[in-house]
Amino acid sequence: MRAGLMKSAALSGTLMVLLYTALISSADAITKLLAGAYAAPQLYVVSGGLVVAMSLAADRLKGGGSGGGLRTRCPRAMAIRSVMTVVSATCYFYAFRLLPFAEVFVFIGLVPLFAGLLSGPVLGEHLRPAVWFALAAGFVGVLCLFPEGVATFGPGHAIALAASFCGTLSMIMARYIGRFEQNALAQVLYPNLALVAVMALALPFVYVPMPLVDFGWAAGYATVLFAARWILVVALRQLVAYAVTPLMNLQFVWMVILGAVFFGEVPGVHILLGVSIVIASGAYLIYDRVMADRRLVTAVRTGIVPAE
Repeated sequence: MRAGLMKSAALSGTLMVLLYTALISSADAITKLLAGAYAAPQLYVVSGGLVVAMSLAADRLKGGGSGGGLRTRCPRAMAIRSVMTVVSATCYFYAFRLLPFAEVFVFIGLVPLFAGLLSGPVLGEHLRPAVWFALAAGFVGVLCLFPEGVATFGPGHAIALAASFCGTLSMIMARYIGRFEQNALAQVLYPNLALVAVMALALPFVYVPMPLVDFGWAAGYATVLFAARWILVVALRQLVAYAVTPLMNLQFVWMVILGAVFFGEVPGVHILLGVSIVIASGAYLIYDRVMADRRLVTAVRTGIVPAE
């Protein structure tokens, strides 16, 4: 039974992450549309509240009744994930306010390296030297996409670094929790519930009336975000964190493709080089994971590792 499951886990996890990048890129586009008119607490309260409502509704449709199906078996880990989600969301908002987009994306490119560092002590997933090389190559590829890099290090960069680290730890905790419970909805519900609770404290000071059209955009954002976060949690159960995070860098690739197709932005040589390195790095990590799964399947079949 275990051998059969291991065969498809890496590939299905890869497809889920690719779908996640498409969804989260759509959510980012809606954020840019609304961010100029509303403060972060208002956007997070509205969208987070809708995501919480969707989680509860989905649980009821699954037969969870009054929410009992959303209880977590890992309350401490879930609390850490929720706090890290709130801190990361807040830091990213202010990082984008203080820094150019390109400089923030450089720090987002650090996420795979942070995942590699945290996977060992938190998850016991130790990386081989070849995997570290692929992770480092992926970060170099991201730097090629933004050749100006980071000119001087200031408060905005420190906030972006904190956002990157906390966001990575949130994802690492998602994989940890996924080892003990199968309900991905719980991992969507509690971080968003925490986000709404914290942002609601600041809402009275920044609230402005929201027209129905903008509320519709916010609802669309929440729907896409709910799907993206649910898919990411499921993917993190099937694919190791250090392989998931480089695939998330494909968001940068989609940005280049969309810019060329819809806005006539012809990519330079450094862009093509960076995209190639990012794709090659992600492809190697997926290949490495598939090979590891095949070795485990062989070990199960030969009796070296007992089947579950």
